[in-house]
Amino acid sequence: MVEADGLCMSYGPVVALADASFKAKKGEVLGLLGPNGAGKTTTMKILTTQIVPTAGQAKVAGFDILKEAIEVRRRVGYLPETPPLYPEMEVAEYLDFVGKARGLDGAALKQRVDYVVHACGLRTVYRTPVGTLSRGYGQRTGLAQALIHDPEVLILDEPTSGLDPIQIMGIRELIRAIAKDKTILFSTHILQEAQAISDRIVIITEGNIVADGTVEELEAKVSRGQRFSLTVKTAASDLKNALTGLKSRADIDFNITELSGYSKAMIETSSGTGIWEQLTELIHTNKWPVKEFTRKRASLEEAFRYYVKPRTKEKAA
Repeated sequence: MVEADGLCMSYGPVVALADASFKAKKGEVLGLLGPNGAGKTTTMKILTTQIVPTAGQAKVAGFDILKEAIEVRRRVGYLPETPPLYPEMEVAEYLDFVGKARGLDGAALKQRVDYVVHACGLRTVYRTPVGTLSRGYGQRTGLAQALIHDPEVLILDEPTSGLDPIQIMGIRELIRAIAKDKTILFSTHILQEAQAISDRIVIITEGNIVADGTVEELEAKVSRGQRFSLTVKTAASDLKNALTGLKSRADIDFNITELSGYSKAMIETSSGTGIWEQLTELIHTNKWPVKEFTRKRASLEEAFRYYVKPRTKEKAA
């Protein structure tokens, strides 16, 4: 489990992190999502006891990061933004070295090395010098060292950076497979990664946590009223006239796009009360053949923009 309470980090007048508080439970994958420079790496360095916060406190696997830093390090697997690799070593030598540094030896060391080599797809480069690895294999090797001691908590800074699409899917599957027995915290600035891997997402920008919830919760928070997509077989002018008539007695806005033989309307309402029924009645009254009639919700991208952009505008003002 990871518990952060009011974490702050300042470098002179520069505030890198301000009053950050969140929790991640055992068996949960928590995504720390934010633009570059938002404070994600600073948060991870604090939780892994790489740096000491200016203020605030945190516990990792039940241990205080300030008072019990050694115990925290024993229970955390950490993949930093730049993997801690030794270029002159072969992958096999490097993993053996890291395992021994983590207190493993004998059969236990061999078992864990075999596991991470298989899990991270390193068999074909097992005897390859680390310094000659591609960026993707270097990232996999960095992930292997984070996993080798079977940590309770896994903290990953941009874990899919530099990987091709097939490798990314493999890392996603690995993270999901091991998540049931661990607490996993990972950072990313890529929306698709956060959505694909996370049980819950914390959005951070300019050192401030601005949102915390599941993808569905974040999307719901920024959905004002309801949105509908309606595609029917009729002229755009007919659809516009009908919706204009509805607008005179209901709180809606809409825009219409002409398609091949069809017209599509995106309809928004601040309340949504009874709109579905009124649109259904409109369809029946005009006897329109319907291609699509669905209720839409805000996407994670829209939620991210909602939480991040206002602060950017304020700063520029």
